[in-house]
Order: sequence, then structure tokens, then C-alpha cells
Amino acid sequence: MNTMLSRSRLAFLTVSLLLFWLSANTQARSLPDFVDLAKKNSPSVVNISTKQRKSVSNRFRHDFRIPDLPEDSPLNEFFERFFGQEGGQGDAPREYDTQSLGSGFVISSDGYILTNTHVVEDADEVIVRLSDRREFVAQTVGKDKRSDVALLKIEASELPVVKIGSTKELAVGEWVLAIGSPFGFDHSVTAGIVSAKGRNLPNENYVPFIQTDVAINPGNSGGPLFNLDGEVVGVNSQIFSRTGGYMGLSFAIPIEMAMNVVDQLRTKGRVTRGWLGVLIQDVTRELADAFGMRHPKGALVARVLPGSPASKSGLQVGDVILKYNDEVISNSSMLPPIVGASRVDRPATLTVLRKGKEISVSVDIGELPAEEALAEAEMPDQSSEDYLGLVVSEMTEEKQKALGLDSAEGVLVEEVNPGPAEVAGLKQGDLIQMIGQEPIRNLADFRDQMESLPAGETVAVLVLRRSGQIFLAMRIPAS
Repeated sequence: MNTMLSRSRLAFLTVSLLLFWLSANTQARSLPDFVDLAKKNSPSVVNISTKQRKSVSNRFRHDFRIPDLPEDSPLNEFFERFFGQEGGQGDAPREYDTQSLGSGFVISSDGYILTNTHVVEDADEVIVRLSDRREFVAQTVGKDKRSDVALLKIEASELPVVKIGSTKELAVGEWVLAIGSPFGFDHSVTAGIVSAKGRNLPNENYVPFIQTDVAINPGNSGGPLFNLDGEVVGVNSQIFSRTGGYMGLSFAIPIEMAMNVVDQLRTKGRVTRGWLGVLIQDVTRELADAFGMRHPKGALVARVLPGSPASKSGLQVGDVILKYNDEVISNSSMLPPIVGASRVDRPATLTVLRKGKEISVSVDIGELPAEEALAEAEMPDQSSEDYLGLVVSEMTEEKQKALGLDSAEGVLVEEVNPGPAEVAGLKQGDLIQMIGQEPIRNLADFRDQMESLPAGETVAVLVLRRSGQIFLAMRIPAS
């Protein structure tokens, strides 16, 4: 009897513990409660609308009158209003107003507001509407195109302010929340997770974006991205879309970068960035083989700009940058944001792979020019030679000018036939400037290098195109 009672009690205790564990585990895996977070932070988010006056020429307008139409017909007024008439005032420019919508958030109680540059760019008037429906005409303190961050100021006080967080502890898979005005719907709340960190987008080299799957649409730009602690970790800036609407790929500017830009705009009215002065590319598997690397990593230097800090430091084309100070460079997209965030005129130490050996290069970081004048290139003439499907010739000034290139050093690809060169991606009009880390100045250099290439191995080929320099990996056939 006692044994049965003991077994019953043990079974009851086991079931109770199991139910408790299941309940706790279910709660742990349930969705977070965004109610308090949204309620607390919505007052700090603002709607931004802009007005811009534009004009369009009427010089292409024509007389659309209908033949034999009575002079007093109301259709005459219609055609004159919408299509104009030849001569007279019909040729004068026509002015019209355009409007755009965006979001922003209050970063100080005395009226400073952070938003995107593209929200307020070229605006004649910027209007900020608070959560209590008050409206203010805002002053644009400053804006920075490269980061897409702008700072506004309104004449108000005791405004609710967001709490600024950090992305250092932000993890992929973590919940985040956005508040903004998509399509003008004020204070819309959406949520999702962090999909990736450190994303680089085309023409956005200096921003390591936070990628999320939060629903972001036109009008959300400039709004805050919160973590579950109610801290702003990013500024919603862009979406990837083939339709113009949300497709699950949204990008936010890390809040540390945004606040650094804000501080500079507020104190000196402009933003300074570190500058190395190189054009770089990723190291592919094939290029890693060509450079004798065990794994693809680092940023491959495809060009060193004349007069740049990199040029003065002795950095060379073909160098692979593995570290910037103590930061490991896993791929080329990591380097620009790190350099951009560096202090100007401060030395930096680069760990570089050059011809199979790691060396240290010290460089004094310069200031990124307001408008980078990135060079171009041009091409050759004289006798032609055929190697591995490549027909090449010497470069001349005439060919250089005709092809729009900025250098005449190398050999010109006149023709690409089926073979290893075609597979590698070489094209007619390419200027070959380096093969296997050896410079190519003329046909003699090209001939010597091609004849010495080891069979069955992959070699790096540096070519110059109108779009810039790039390394290609060419596989030499086994003999």
C-alpha cells in the first residue's frame, strides 16, 4: 500500500515538473510583447513632409485646337489650359510644387531631429509634425550624402527623446521594431528580426548597414529601429525591391555611425572621413589560388590613387590587406567603413600579404575628398601576338584616347578567342597591366611573363577598363 502511494506521489511530481518545464519553455519561445515598447517610444517619432518648387519648360508644347471648332467652345479653354498654345505665354516655364514624405526621431528635448538626407534633399520647406499633431517648419542644420544622415532643428522644448543604444551587442536573429510613416500613415509599428550586419550596398561604401526583414515602405525612411530594450540601434534608410514596396529586405544605418555624423554636423557643419586612396576588390577562390593563399580573405588592392596616403606609404597594386590596425579584414566591404571612421592624420598599421609574405605598412590616414576624382584609362598599337586565346598589341596614345583610358602602360587586348582568357573574363579593349604580380609595360614584358607561367596553375591578371582596374583569375592549361 505504502509502495503504491509512493509511486503515485512520484508520478504526480514527475508530471507536475514536466508541465512546469513545458510552460516555461513555451513562454520563453513566445513572441515578445511590443505594446509597451511602441507606447513608450511613439511620441519621440515624427512625420516629415517637404515641399519643393520646380519648373518645366513649355517649349515643346503645341497647338492642340480642333479644326473648325467654334471660338466660344469650352473645349478651347481646356486645350489652352493643359496643352498651351504656340507663342505668347505658352512658351514660358511652368512652375509646380512637389511633395515627399518621411520619418524622423527626436534626439534632444530642445528640438534636434535625426532623419535621412534623401528625405529632405533639395527641399524648399521641411515640415515636422509631432505625435501631438503640432507642426513646425524645420531648419536643416546639415546633411551628409555618403551616410544619408541629416540633422533638423525645430523651435520647441521639453520634447520626448529616444534612448540611443549600440549595435555592438546586436545579434543576428534578434527582434527589432520600427516606427514610422509609410505612405503617410503616421506612427505605424512593424517588427522583425536582424537578418545580417555589416552589409554593403552599391555606391554605399562607407555604411555597414543592418539588414532586417522589418516591413519598411516609402515614408519609413529616417525613422528609428529599436531593440527590445527600447533603444535606437539604427536609422531605417533603404529597401531592396523590384516593385517599389516591401520585399523582406530592409536596411538601417547603425546608430553609432548616424550619431557620429550628427555630432560633426552640429559642431562644424560638415563631415570628415578617413581616406586611404585605393580601389579594392574581394579575393575569390581562384584569385586566392593565384596569390598562394590557403583561403580567400582580405581586400585586394586593384589600384593605388596617385598622391594618396596609400601611394605615399608604399602600398602596391596586388597587395592583399589582411588587417587594419588590429581589425581583421575578412572581405573588401569591411575596409571602407573602418577607414572612413578613422581619425584624419593619424597613423594606421596595415598587415599586407605581398608576394606570399606578410608585411606591415604604416600609413598616415588622409581626409576623404569631397568629390573623389577616380581615374579612368586608355590603350595600345604595333604588332599583335596570340597567347591562350588572347590577341594583344602595344598601346599608343591614339588608342588610349579612343578607348577613354587614363594609362598607356600595358598591352591592349585586341581580340579574345575561346580559351582560358575568355573563361577568365578578359574582354576586347582591356589593358593588361600585371600578370602574376609582375608589371606588364609592353609586349616584351607580356611575352616573357606568359612563356614563364607554370602549367596547370591559376594566375592573377590585372586589367584596366573604363570602369576601373580589376583582377581576374586565369587558369593556365596543363601541358
